[in-house]
Amino acid sequence: MLRRSFLVWGGMAGLAAAGSVAGFQRWQEITPVLHYPGRDEGHFLRDRKALPPPSEVIDTDIAILGSGVAGLTAAWKLNKLGKTDMLMIDGPQAYGNAAGGAFGDLAYPTGAHYLPLPSPESVHVREILADLGIIQQDAFGDKPYYDERFILHAPEERLLHDGHWQEGFMPTEGVPQWELDEHARFFKEVERLRQLHGADGRRVFVFPTVMSSEDPVWTALDRITLKAWLEQNGYRSPTLHWYLNYCCRDDYGTRYDQVSAWAGLHYYCSRWGKAANANDGTWLTWPGGLQPLVRGMERASGIERRAGTCISLKKTASGVEALCFRLEAGKPATYLVRARKAICAMPTYVAARVVENIAGYGFDPAQHIPEYAPWLVANFLLKRFPDELPGQPLSWDNVVYSEPGLGFVVSTHQDIRVRPPEKTVFSAYVALSDRTAVNARRWMVAASPEELLALACADLKTAYGAQFAACVERVDITLRGHAMSVPWPNFRSNAGMKALREVDGSILFAHADLSGFSVFEEAAWWGYRAATLAAK
Repeated sequence: MLRRSFLVWGGMAGLAAAGSVAGFQRWQEITPVLHYPGRDEGHFLRDRKALPPPSEVIDTDIAILGSGVAGLTAAWKLNKLGKTDMLMIDGPQAYGNAAGGAFGDLAYPTGAHYLPLPSPESVHVREILADLGIIQQDAFGDKPYYDERFILHAPEERLLHDGHWQEGFMPTEGVPQWELDEHARFFKEVERLRQLHGADGRRVFVFPTVMSSEDPVWTALDRITLKAWLEQNGYRSPTLHWYLNYCCRDDYGTRYDQVSAWAGLHYYCSRWGKAANANDGTWLTWPGGLQPLVRGMERASGIERRAGTCISLKKTASGVEALCFRLEAGKPATYLVRARKAICAMPTYVAARVVENIAGYGFDPAQHIPEYAPWLVANFLLKRFPDELPGQPLSWDNVVYSEPGLGFVVSTHQDIRVRPPEKTVFSAYVALSDRTAVNARRWMVAASPEELLALACADLKTAYGAQFAACVERVDITLRGHAMSVPWPNFRSNAGMKALREVDGSILFAHADLSGFSVFEEAAWWGYRAATLAAK
């Protein structure tokens, strides 16, 4: 954690002079907090520095190495199967990409912040939600009944386009009719693809992805980019291209001219869950993003969590041994975990360094490790709400027609109050998709706090001008250098990932990487599968 100070402009009450010198009436000093989850542990693991001998040996039946969605799903399912002798090693950050934080009683996300209503094939997700009481009735029916506190409230989303806010993310106001016709044609095609089955009888696009059709007619989509698919099918609308590029950056961390067309279409065609008490296509969300959900899974599992990161995992005659370490004042302390089975719930670029002879499982790190997209999430504690531009009112998700920003989410949106709270948190997301992943990581390490802040608040300055700074009380910035694996073309034919998916032994693998992209449904699926195998 690094703490630096930067200066922000303040003192402007309205938008009339937002861009003028008159708007900058005084300087305010703010102390931002920069978080680099996993950076120190990752560098320690990479550099293979000397370690002291273990100070403790812990015996358990099942060790779960990683506390993200996959690991917590495994723990939850093992408990459901009657397996309670288990231990979870957190990894570099508790809850991984589902982590969150809080300014006092104002919770906020530092990673994923929503979950689409699960479609009928996502039985594993529905089972989790029903067990936690989020689905209250008819969990496996066509239209389950959800706890209304967690269904996204209106207004849901808006877009700042041509100087004013409009409802929804697809630009429509002032857009020529021929572009609107293309929008309609694209979404009509999405509806067709949602219902389509391949020659093997499977639906073409499904969560979990391993249940999707393997019909070559449709798997061929994985050999081209989404942009190429759009061009091949005669889609020329600039606003449609912007929208689909935005969605790829939002879901996969990179641009649509780099994402597999199969993955790009899967984004739309697999998400069609319904609810008895909500509109089609809505989301579930919490002020703290997905952290309240995974904490509920943790409580339901009853698992013991231990701080630390696995640095070596190997098979033994009786099971497995996991050497783990934690940094205390910059110095490592180690302990050894012995178990009958281990669930390796960590990204594959980490597992490649941790699992002894991972090549023996059919995974070649030189060929099979995917590219990872870096992300930046900035949480702005506001002492008051800024004045709004005309158009659609402040919504849960607020996007600016630009790049590389992804807009901002309002943490207090789900609150049910007579009047808005005095304070709130705006969570701004940035996928550094305007540069290569390697260059983005280098920039993140070298950038000054001022540079990081400038990128983090770019969309907010566009939306609110100079007045925004006067509303800010504190800023926390979380930087994830390897936030999510990128589904480049041919990602579905990654032989190494296929090999790890099929492993059944004393070491089991469970992570969204096995599917090729980082979403809750996929991570949960591999945790669910690993638990059923580990319980044997």
